[in-house]
Amino acid sequence: MVKLKLGPIEDDKPVKISVELSAAVHRDLTAYARIHASDTGLTHPMAIERLIGPMLERFMASDRGFRRNV
Repeated sequence: MVKLKLGPIEDDKPVKISVELSAAVHRDLTAYARIHASDTGLTHPMAIERLIGPMLERFMASDRGFRRNV
């Protein structure tokens, strides 16, 4: 089992936004979703759109400079 930084994702009411990603980032997110599904016991990878929010949340929570200024 791989130990990813992103754990299980809670079901929460989402807010829709549109973002443009490079093909390389999209490929990496797709691969991450596949590994995340395996790591968390899901039978199918979740849509990458559901991963982006928790990833950003974790990134901002670990950014000390951001935390000091919020």
